[in-house]
Amino acid sequence: MSDLQIGLIALGVLLILLVLGFNWWQDRRARNRMQAHFPASDQDPLLGANEGRPAGAESQRREPGMNVPGSAPAQSAAPGSDTDDTEEADPVCEIVIEVNFGEPARGADLLPYMQGLRQVGRKPMRVFAETEAGRHRDRVHAGESYASLQLAVLLANRSGPLTAIEWSQAWARAQDLAERFEATIEGPDQQVVLERAAKLDDMCAALDTQVGLTLLLGASRPAADVVGVARELGFAPDGPRLAWLADNGVARFTLSRGDGAAFDAGMSPVERLLLLLDVPCSPADPRAFGRMVDVGRDLAARLQAELVDDQGKLLVDGAEAVIDERLQVLFGQLDQAGLPAGSPRAQRVFA
Repeated sequence: MSDLQIGLIALGVLLILLVLGFNWWQDRRARNRMQAHFPASDQDPLLGANEGRPAGAESQRREPGMNVPGSAPAQSAAPGSDTDDTEEADPVCEIVIEVNFGEPARGADLLPYMQGLRQVGRKPMRVFAETEAGRHRDRVHAGESYASLQLAVLLANRSGPLTAIEWSQAWARAQDLAERFEATIEGPDQQVVLERAAKLDDMCAALDTQVGLTLLLGASRPAADVVGVARELGFAPDGPRLAWLADNGVARFTLSRGDGAAFDAGMSPVERLLLLLDVPCSPADPRAFGRMVDVGRDLAARLQAELVDDQGKLLVDGAEAVIDERLQVLFGQLDQAGLPAGSPRAQRVFA
């Protein structure tokens, strides 16, 4: 074997070793970055925010916040800002897949893929990002470059717990993103995810309560007339429905057509109206049901309608006080479960 052949073989071996070393270094850097954001902990987020937290956790990561009624809304930093966005993945009701880029990925290149990361099955997804400068973002901006993305998948909502198929879809989309941008992905084992989803779903099912009233119009009324009267009373548009809003803009209760159609859908007249108090999604209120009854009676008088309960029976004077007492117990249970009524977290899982 000539010296040239020996030299080429040695050079080839050296190049292979360099590639292996570079890949090891990249993998180690990605793991270190992942551990910085999600430190190991024995804590079960469903059992409390502080139990089992390791010492020093405060300095290792930002604790995900949760807006509750009356708190300041989450703020997004301007693109390129050296401050962090406040909205983060919620460890109580979301599970995170981490996508770590080998080289910073431009936001302009990532944006076309964001549409496919909004939902899997019946579970919404949220995308968070870390810029190459280490700043946290609650959305991807065209003018920034990112070191990693966090795909937060909702564990449960009123469609049920996150399923194996939905989790597989989320993982497949993360893998597709990783292949396109030469990234690595990390996330929990599927069985762990499904067990957490089932646990959250069971807890929410035990707390899920809605209370309704029905207005029976004596004669059909044009939808425009009904909307006009409702808006005079203080209702505001809320998609296909109308909503009676709290001071912070969260719906206390809603008004919808009995036939399920939107108020602006065609010219069909209205014969029946439904008032609905969605307890977990409505701000806690000592007169939650009584307030809806008061508004319902006023609306019934103006529309010459009859107000009945969800069994079709006329309301008994004083019944609202009894129901409100029961609802206070439920509001307390929602608080204890870490799902304050009307909070973004509650609205997420009771959607």
